Amino acid sequence: MKLPADIVDRLRDRYAARPVLVTGGAGFIGSHLTDALLDLGARVSVLDDLSAGLIANLSDRLESEPERLTFHHASVLDRESLTVAIGGAHTVFHLAAVGSVQRSVEDPERTLAVNSTGTARVLDAARHAKAHRVILASSSSVYGDAAPLPAPETSAPRPRSPYAASKLAGEHLAAAWSSTYGLDTLVLRYFNVFGPRQRADTAYAAAIAAFATSVMEGRAPSIFGDGKQSRDFTPVANVVLGTLLAGAAERRFEGEPVNLALGRETTVDDLARAIAKALGKPELEPTHTEPRAGEVRHSRADVTRAHELLGFEPFGSFDDALAETARWYAERDNPDPDNPDPNDMGSRAPGTPSETPR
Repeated sequence: MKLPADIVDRLRDRYAARPVLVTGGAGFIGSHLTDALLDLGARVSVLDDLSAGLIANLSDRLESEPERLTFHHASVLDRESLTVAIGGAHTVFHLAAVGSVQRSVEDPERTLAVNSTGTARVLDAARHAKAHRVILASSSSVYGDAAPLPAPETSAPRPRSPYAASKLAGEHLAAAWSSTYGLDTLVLRYFNVFGPRQRADTAYAAAIAAFATSVMEGRAPSIFGDGKQSRDFTPVANVVLGTLLAGAAERRFEGEPVNLALGRETTVDDLARAIAKALGKPELEPTHTEPRAGEVRHSRADVTRAHELLGFEPFGSFDDALAETARWYAERDNPDPDNPDPNDMGSRAPGTPSETPR
């Protein structure tokens, strides 16, 4: 993941030696953000219960930079661990979440507990720790199907799943903590992020990860619905850049929502075909099954506010990012037979804590 050099140079002055907390920092997006923060010279504390993240995403940095990266194996619902992890943090990047629409349909109570109650606990821990700012990772799913395309942040949200509702609740909590306690908060609505490290080994794998796995196994990609639904698929590097700009912005925020995306639509059918082509198997045409509950039909972001408030400009080529992601799935190493569990902290990340999440 390579960010624009001119912006990296500018951000380095903002993050050098700055203490930050990344919740969910062992996950797909969180680990890329953690890497970028370390590259900018920040001192990073990561809190993750490893329910979706992998310690392997951080193991190299934990070994090479133990003085600047600390890992806390715990849930955001654990007040005591939050207090320890957030101590002294200037900026909090709150990415930890139950991040699947389908999982939320099957287990709404857990989704609401982590995404809503967990967010309240992060905000309150940040308030007591006197953190300068909390950046909350939200989701395009809060718009539902009601927003015009491209969707501006002024559109009235209409969440269609427990996941979307839990994310919208987190947004309201951020605004409430700003209004009530004076905590500086900013909400980033991520749009269908993809890239290396996105897990494909669960029943809730995101579309690109699931399609790539199917193609590599010689199976046609399977799409829920007719494939004509569209999404604003966004390379992870763009989301990391926007998140870094949010943490570095000099103005004050009070829970404003900001879209982070490319501002373009791709149908799921076209996406599946592009992945099959990138992996050298264009003959594997997608198949279709019944649509899933809670899914929206179309999604595309208006990124004007991100430009105005953060100076964010999408960069790079979608096609290049998709090809890079496909190569990552094709080239990633097989699991080490001596260490088959990527979350085995004793063997993967020497020196990291081994406490059990509460």
